[in-house]
This record gives sequence, structure tokens and C-alpha cells, in this order.
Amino acid sequence: MTTVTTVRQQHAAEPTATANEDADEFRQRLLDGLAASIVEDGYRNTTVADIVRRARTSRRTFYEHFSDKEACFVALLTDANAEMIRQISAAVDQSTPWTSQVRQAVEAWIACAESRPAITLSWIRDVPSLGTAARRLQRDTMEAFVTMIQTLCDTDAWRAVRASPVSRQLAIMLLGGLRELTASTVEDGGRISDITELAVHACIALLGPTPGSGLHGSAGVGAVSSAQRC
Repeated sequence: MTTVTTVRQQHAAEPTATANEDADEFRQRLLDGLAASIVEDGYRNTTVADIVRRARTSRRTFYEHFSDKEACFVALLTDANAEMIRQISAAVDQSTPWTSQVRQAVEAWIACAESRPAITLSWIRDVPSLGTAARRLQRDTMEAFVTMIQTLCDTDAWRAVRASPVSRQLAIMLLGGLRELTASTVEDGGRISDITELAVHACIALLGPTPGSGLHGSAGVGAVSSAQRC
């Protein structure tokens, strides 16, 4: 009798699982539709009709998942930024010298941004002028990136380089500069990968030994000197 009940329960759960899978599929199609429309027309010129046309679904389905275009945009950027943080964190080999770790992180940032330059530019340029949900996304995303930087720099190797942990203010300064450099490069029609060396040197200069601390770290002095020459 127990076995029969278990089988019935499993069969009863199957429609729910299928429904959830279908919902996830439609949600992803809508996010992909918005992403495609941003690439083609930009966020501001995109309408819900454009999104559902590219997603090959209906307005009714759209509003089952999102309250409006901005909510869809927030979901798209939330997923994209979480994936960027995962890729950067995975790219850093903490057994390598600290300057190599900086390069690995910057190159991972640039690779993510270059894979979807229109989405990256829209994140940097469009979000600040949007509503409360988008501004909350901006703050939450910045905090997530700050936490990532602080976590990556919280190792014995980094403590040998820096006299103090990376502050929130320093991390925000680094991120703000990197975001603006990325956005202006895309707007000028350049390749994001062209900023790699400048970005690496600048990040090394910001994250490296604190002046007057007496700490240098492996390869630190030469790397910082190169950054200063830039």
C-alpha cells in the first residue's frame, strides 16, 4: 500500500515539475528576446511587443512573468551580472602571484563584457535613469562586485601585499573606473579587449601595496611602476 501511495505521489508531482520547466523556458525566452532587442534597437527603443515578437510568445505570457519592460530588464541584468561574478571568481587562481590574479580578474571581466557589449553598455548607461527597482539593482550589483573583490583579496598572499583589507570605497573606485572605461570604449566603437593592459595596470596600482607600508609583494614594485608610467 505504501508503494502505491508513493507512485501516485510521484505521478501527481510530474505535472508541477513540467509546468515549472515550461515557465522557466518561457522566462528565458523573454530574457533572450529583450537581449536581442537591446542589441538591435537599444533598451529605450525596445517595447514589450518587440520582446514578445523575438521570444515568439504572447503579451499574456510576458505579463505572467514580468510586470513591465523594466522588470524584465532588471531580471536580465541580475542574471548577467551574477554570471559575470561567477566567471571572474572562477578565473582567478589564488596560488599565482597577486599581479597575475589581478590580470586574470580583469581579463575575465573584459571577456564577459565583450561577449555581450550592448548589454554591458545598457547596464552602465540605462540603469541609472530608470525607476526604483533598477536603482536597487544598481546598488545590489555594486555591493556584490565589491564583496567579490574583497573576497578575492582576502588571502594570505594578499595580506602580504596590503597593510589593510580592500575597503568598500576603494573597490567602488576601481569598479567605477572600469565600468566607465568599458562603456566609453564601446560607445567609441573600440574593442573592449584593447583596454586590457591599461585596466590591469590601473587595478594593480589601486590594489597594490599601500604607500609607506613597506610591503611590496611578489612582482609588486615593477607592476606598480608600469602602471604609473601609463
